[in-house]
Amino acid sequence: MFWVRFRSSILLMVITIFLMVMGGNVLFAGLLLISWMGMMELYRIFDFHKTLLGAVGYLAAAGYYAMVYFGRTELALLGLTGFLIALMAVYVLTFPKYKADQVMAAFFGLFYVAVMISFIYQVRIAESGAYLVWLIFICSWGCDTCAYCVGILIGKHKMAPVLSPKKSVEGGIGGVVGAALIGVIYASILREHITIFANPVLFVAILSAAGAVISQIGDLAASAIKRNYEIKDYGKLIPGHGGILDRFDSVIITAPIIFALMQVFG
Repeated sequence: MFWVRFRSSILLMVITIFLMVMGGNVLFAGLLLISWMGMMELYRIFDFHKTLLGAVGYLAAAGYYAMVYFGRTELALLGLTGFLIALMAVYVLTFPKYKADQVMAAFFGLFYVAVMISFIYQVRIAESGAYLVWLIFICSWGCDTCAYCVGILIGKHKMAPVLSPKKSVEGGIGGVVGAALIGVIYASILREHITIFANPVLFVAILSAAGAVISQIGDLAASAIKRNYEIKDYGKLIPGHGGILDRFDSVIITAPIIFALMQVFG
């Protein structure tokens, strides 16, 4: 199992690096595809991933991405409102085919997966985005690695004993500190390219620490959904890891935080 996970991790890292370096249309198309796959995994839990209700969700994701691509994010609220109306139309016109919780899950899936993941692209196209987009992964995957190591060494107090018994408070703190330190080293090396901040090292450290805190919430939230519906993994796309949502659970929630903090401090 270790070597299966290791090979999958290497391949996933290569794909991630390729998409982030290429940026532009390649990254945009890649994130839309990832969003569709993630939404399908979530919709599968509620058993409507291959139905009209699911199709409306996938089309809405494409519509939202079109707004992002053409820089019309100010229309997002109207778009989400239209999506909700479309879902309600499907709900009432096909009644009683779908349950209310499926309709709510369809709306949640668009926002939780497609909208949140789209912020990776929005960070990438922003000023200094070619360099700051890596903070999303430093905050999520870097934090996860540091938290695991610290938790194994000195972890004693359970962070969420019912939800995730193996996670410790010490590990969580270690993950935040570790992500911040990685961010400091990263910014120190590339400070001349990070022009959006007056003090790149300081602000990257703040972004990394804040993102690491949020990433752990995203990780636990994804685990909570799986516990509620008694599933081990969201999918089997990535051998040894599960599905898209199993590997991107912390990335999903970290991306919009990094984008927001760039707007605040930039």
